[in-house]
Amino acid sequence: MADLVSLIKKAAVDAVEGEKPAGVLFGTVTSVSPLQVNVEQRLTLSGEMLALTSNVMDYSVELGINWQTGSGGDPSHSHAVTGTKTATVKNGLKIGEKVVLLRMQGGQRFLILDRVRQEG
Repeated sequence: MADLVSLIKKAAVDAVEGEKPAGVLFGTVTSVSPLQVNVEQRLTLSGEMLALTSNVMDYSVELGINWQTGSGGDPSHSHAVTGTKTATVKNGLKIGEKVVLLRMQGGQRFLILDRVRQEG
């Protein structure tokens, strides 16, 4: 009876692993154009296999501005600065950076969540 229970447990574990559920992996950026990430020194991911969050890519953002310049000039004066401006956030990955990836269920696509930052 114990052998049957062990066999059923093993079959259940094998079935779950066969589905490749989502999981967290760590990788290193080996190329940025095209983007390639080496995962645990055994698998290189690139192209449509990778999806990115804004934490790891350049993106544009529209900013609302409403402030007053300091006094200056002759005669002394200041200016109101208002409106919107578009700024580019330079968050793109660089070669050698360590990243955290989420393997999507099925194991065919990987989401790069963020960089791994090390203190020191």
